[in-house]
Amino acid sequence: MTSEHERLAENGARTKNWHRWGPYLSERQWGTVREDYSDHGHSWSNFPHDHARRRAYRWGEDGLQGWSDRQCRLCFAPALWNGKDSILKERLFGLGGNEGNHGEDVKECYYYLDSTPTHSYTKALYKYPQAAFPYTAIRVENQRLGREGPELELADTGIFKDGRYFDVLQEVAKRTPEDILWRITIKNWGPEAAPIHILPTLWLRNIWAWGCPRETPRVKPLIKQDEEDPSSLVISHETLGSYRFHIDCPGSTCKLRWLFTENETNYSSVFGTPNGSPYVKDAFHQYLIKKDKSAISPKPEGTKAAAYYKFTLQPGQSITLRCRLHSVLQDNGCPKLEEFDETMAARIRESDEFYEQIIPLSISAPERMICRQGYAGLLWTKQFFYYVVDDWLKGDPNMPTPPEGRKSGRNSDWQHFFARDILSMPDKWEYPWFAAWDTAFHMIPFAAIDPDFAKRQLLLLLREWYMHPNGQLPAYEWNFSDVNPPVHAWAVWRVYKIADKKGQRDLLFLERAFQKLLLNFTWWVNRKDVEGRHVFGGGFLGLDNIGVFDRSHALPDGGHLHQADGTAWMASFCLTMLSISLELALEKPAYEDIASKFFEHFVNITDAINSLGGTGLWDPQDGFYYDQLIINREEPIPLRIRSLVGLLPLCAVTVLKQKTIDALPGFRKRMDWFLTNRPDILKYITARRVPGSKNPGRCLLAIPSEKRLRMCLERMLSSDEFLSEFGIRSLSKAHFDQPFIFEHGGQRHEVEYTPGESTSDMFGGNSNWRGPIWFPTNFMIIEALERYHYFYGSTFTIEYPTGSGNSVTLLDVAIDLCDRLISLFLPGENGHRPCFGDAPRYAEQPDWQNLLLFHEYFHAETGEGLGASHQTGWTALVVRLVRDRREKLVEANMNPPS
Repeated sequence: MTSEHERLAENGARTKNWHRWGPYLSERQWGTVREDYSDHGHSWSNFPHDHARRRAYRWGEDGLQGWSDRQCRLCFAPALWNGKDSILKERLFGLGGNEGNHGEDVKECYYYLDSTPTHSYTKALYKYPQAAFPYTAIRVENQRLGREGPELELADTGIFKDGRYFDVLQEVAKRTPEDILWRITIKNWGPEAAPIHILPTLWLRNIWAWGCPRETPRVKPLIKQDEEDPSSLVISHETLGSYRFHIDCPGSTCKLRWLFTENETNYSSVFGTPNGSPYVKDAFHQYLIKKDKSAISPKPEGTKAAAYYKFTLQPGQSITLRCRLHSVLQDNGCPKLEEFDETMAARIRESDEFYEQIIPLSISAPERMICRQGYAGLLWTKQFFYYVVDDWLKGDPNMPTPPEGRKSGRNSDWQHFFARDILSMPDKWEYPWFAAWDTAFHMIPFAAIDPDFAKRQLLLLLREWYMHPNGQLPAYEWNFSDVNPPVHAWAVWRVYKIADKKGQRDLLFLERAFQKLLLNFTWWVNRKDVEGRHVFGGGFLGLDNIGVFDRSHALPDGGHLHQADGTAWMASFCLTMLSISLELALEKPAYEDIASKFFEHFVNITDAINSLGGTGLWDPQDGFYYDQLIINREEPIPLRIRSLVGLLPLCAVTVLKQKTIDALPGFRKRMDWFLTNRPDILKYITARRVPGSKNPGRCLLAIPSEKRLRMCLERMLSSDEFLSEFGIRSLSKAHFDQPFIFEHGGQRHEVEYTPGESTSDMFGGNSNWRGPIWFPTNFMIIEALERYHYFYGSTFTIEYPTGSGNSVTLLDVAIDLCDRLISLFLPGENGHRPCFGDAPRYAEQPDWQNLLLFHEYFHAETGEGLGASHQTGWTALVVRLVRDRREKLVEANMNPPS
């Protein structure tokens, strides 16, 4: 057991709280729904970036790759100034949802390089330009560019030319859970000497200004200079406790100066009203850039403090600052910064030891780097998320009353919702809030490094202060009532199996989740099967602009959709619940009853999608599943868009072992009765024997028959349709030459293949499922292919790619799809990684070559990363693909095609 595994065990046993501190600070708190108290609900314009340095936040904080405790009471992060910027660099800059040509977008270069699961060691890099940051130019140019053009990124402005930037490397190590060491190393990569101002900053989240009875302290928290040791700070907080902060001075000529102010809104600057305190949140900005010495407090105390240093770095020169924050109760016998370097070195070594056990040694060095940085990004995108909807709707006693309209507006029917937790975020800048189906995918790679955290996250969203009393899971902050695909049960089942410790699986976790998932399943059945015919609508379902309509809103003439993806998701939900109930039934026979119920549900859904009205949602002419539009109860109108909507039915598949069925006589009896009395559905149940196997009997439950499966695969595996060099496209390339057009009521709707950024205004233009490669759906397709192979075996072969004449097994297809997805991050012969497009710096400059980003989605023709640039959450599924690929290869070699 490694030292990190020991820390995880201590944390799980609650003997030591290793998770109390971590990189939990959001990258963006401004522009979020939580901070919006306007009457129009446009959060980006209500609290823009320009206000962020001047307004105290109500529900959280943000910083530059910063840290906080798990309730974000005390935060620390660096502030920087290059002597030219118009703004003190305290947070990342990006464009709001109404400013860019493709929705919101961060415009900075930063990278998560390492983290252990307990955050006993973390490392992150920020590249800070030496020229004035082009805030206005980026905003103006992106507003000028249309939907057809690419986004203007920071590097496109030429600001990094000739290496004129600083690398700001932050490392944080824990000596103990309450003794934290913080090292900041800044290097000048430019050809000339350059000035840099560095302000390692501590601040307290404002809990005193709002009058909230739950949080208002009896004694206001405080940061003050230590009277006995002026080089240190003392922090006192009613619930967090007392801490000390030390910092060293690099070099004999270095002079330390402390700056103090209050984490209070600058009302005068923002709203034109008097300030509550003369010393406000942006005091350090005013002091440095505006040269206003009166902005900082003359008293050596406040709720925000910084150590101020100024250096001039020669070309290639580095400077290092060392800081320590520790509980007064845990001084650990180390005066100030004693044993700092030794502890930091030990934690780096222990991180390497941990990942040597996690990441297979048999894979290549470039693939190991993908895994290491993928896990780092996954762990760095944890965030403190605080949102109490009832308080948010009513407003706080000391603040203006919110407009009356909010009581019936966004999230008004979620007044039970109370979140004050560390959550896994999709991206801490672009999506600094959880999304239900994102969380499900995040937990798959998480399960290998911190299974307890993965289980807690999945259970948390099922708790009564998250899940709606009617059983719905909250979708995401912008609209909890939207509908994400029901993949939570799938994630619970996968985490349960991945986290298996020497055959001892966590049945208690599985049963706790299952009980709440029953409520969620019932909500789906009651709310999203409009006609009670086992064909589901669902609406949005996470796929944003993939369809001809915005499926979250009213359809033409009050119509409704029979959704192929909604119905497929529910069939998958049934199969997962069936698998879970069978697993539980092996220990508790009462679950056999509910297992047979899910078996019946699945058969009814499968029958409906294949046969309702004759052929269901299956189109015999095209050999594909399509949505159907129903208007005025007339004949369904098939919406013949070949997209992931029609591929997802392939993912509704599982294989039951006859051994399991035989071990549950009650379930077997009810299953046999059902098959005897409903012979019409036998076509959806396939059984076969596997000669020579210890478990010869297998039963396949799947939406498509073998014939329909082959027809769908023929399209999916065609390079003229779905098969890209980098995975499965979200929309068939056939729509490039033949867009889908739907005309009704004098309106024309069109869907065309768009391999890159969205050209549609749907969902603000910041998401696109009309062509690009997305990891979550590709991952599920690969898993489905493996299940089909497990059932059909090596005798089932298919032409791959379609038209090539090359016949392979479905396992071979799954392995090749893994390779295509992994190749997005691997350097080619010229050193270029497809995910970075044509950006030469990542291939040619040594200090950029070993940096990776895990984008939201990828250009289907070039592989360039698009959308949110740090959406490591579900794109970290690549780590799972790298880990599993070797096992697939071994199995393929053991079972060669016959």
